[in-house]
Amino acid sequence: MPINARSKHLPSLRSRLLLAATVWLLAITLSAGYLVPSFIKSYLIDQEKQQLYLYLDELTALADVDSNGKLSLPNKLSNPRFQSPYSGLYWALTVNETQIRSRSLWDTSITGNEEGGYTGPDEQSLLVVKRKFLLPEIDEPVELAIAANQDKLMATLQQLTHGLWLILLIMAFGILALTWLQVSWSLWPLKKLQQNLKNVREGNSTELTGFYPVEVRPVIDDLNALLFHYQELLERARNHAGNLSHALKTPIAVLNNEVALLNDDTKHKLSPPLQQLQQHIDYHLGRARMAGAANILAAKTAPATRVDAISLAMDKVYAHRNVVLVNELDSALNVAIEKRDLDEIIGNLIENSYKWSNSLIRVHQVDDNAQQVTIIIEDDGPGIDASEYESVIKRGVRLDETTPGTGLGLNIVSELAHSYRGSLTLESSSLGGLKAELVLPLPRN
Repeated sequence: MPINARSKHLPSLRSRLLLAATVWLLAITLSAGYLVPSFIKSYLIDQEKQQLYLYLDELTALADVDSNGKLSLPNKLSNPRFQSPYSGLYWALTVNETQIRSRSLWDTSITGNEEGGYTGPDEQSLLVVKRKFLLPEIDEPVELAIAANQDKLMATLQQLTHGLWLILLIMAFGILALTWLQVSWSLWPLKKLQQNLKNVREGNSTELTGFYPVEVRPVIDDLNALLFHYQELLERARNHAGNLSHALKTPIAVLNNEVALLNDDTKHKLSPPLQQLQQHIDYHLGRARMAGAANILAAKTAPATRVDAISLAMDKVYAHRNVVLVNELDSALNVAIEKRDLDEIIGNLIENSYKWSNSLIRVHQVDDNAQQVTIIIEDDGPGIDASEYESVIKRGVRLDETTPGTGLGLNIVSELAHSYRGSLTLESSSLGGLKAELVLPLPRN
């Protein structure tokens, strides 16, 4: 899978950082929302039990046996709530199925156990502490129980929990917002770098400019050095092309002049090779000059328009063959290829189809993804053997020596497409002839 195709499915740095911060905040918030109320509940219950144990000690000291040998409590406890019915604070003394209890219990009793919980008047949920002790006049141990209504405690804890969750959520959203601002501010140099690269790609600048953090600065310096080296190589290629052009013009001109003085038979033999030599030199020099164009990175061409123009020219050259070209390309389609290079790529393929097709050429497209498109050129000619699909693209290979040509067309198409990170493959067409699949890049937004 190409790098561009894989990168579509990968999250951005911003989304990764925000996702990590969100997961971390979510874990902390949930942990705090669960653990803090649990700690507070344990603390409140322990505090309540400590108070109940004080009452338990007081009640143990007051318990006595009357003159009839029965359990009694001659004095009242210090807290008046034990005297108020259903007040939420209760006590009970039990021995040999005999029980005396506080006035606050009125006509009810403390029921339940440690596992299932205790209940009291009005189905109140009770927190109970117990103790067993012996009195001198009673053989059986006396069980003493002190109970307190914990409904109010739970209601207070619930209110506290709701407030805690509100604070935690506000804090989490606040931290997340600050994290987003921090991430945006931290990634701003990369956004600036992206804009500078876009300017370079569109030919508006030749280097990356501006101030960058020390962590990014080495990358900027290396990229600028690479761009400078790239521009130097292009300039050197253009200079070499110009020097070569001047060096070859004079010898070719001399040869043309000498050929013009020869007899007609010799002239007809030597003139076509010289013209072909001149065409090849002009073509390759033009490609070398074109490679150094400043705005080559910003190239954008509509293939549908170029196919129409090339087809119009080919209809005149091959009018005797009565070939029809059907152009099904989307008129809104653009590819990231320089106009003259696209003419060279598509022109060679269409000319081959005009040479070999019986009557029909079809040009259409397959939308691969947001980075590239496949343009298909197929005909109803005789085609070629599948074993020759790869070899025919090699430089100088011609399958039919009787047909005019140099054997460079398909090789030039393949090299040009490859230079734009595209490709050329040959297959058998459903029309009966040859199908050329040309993968070309789309302009970047």
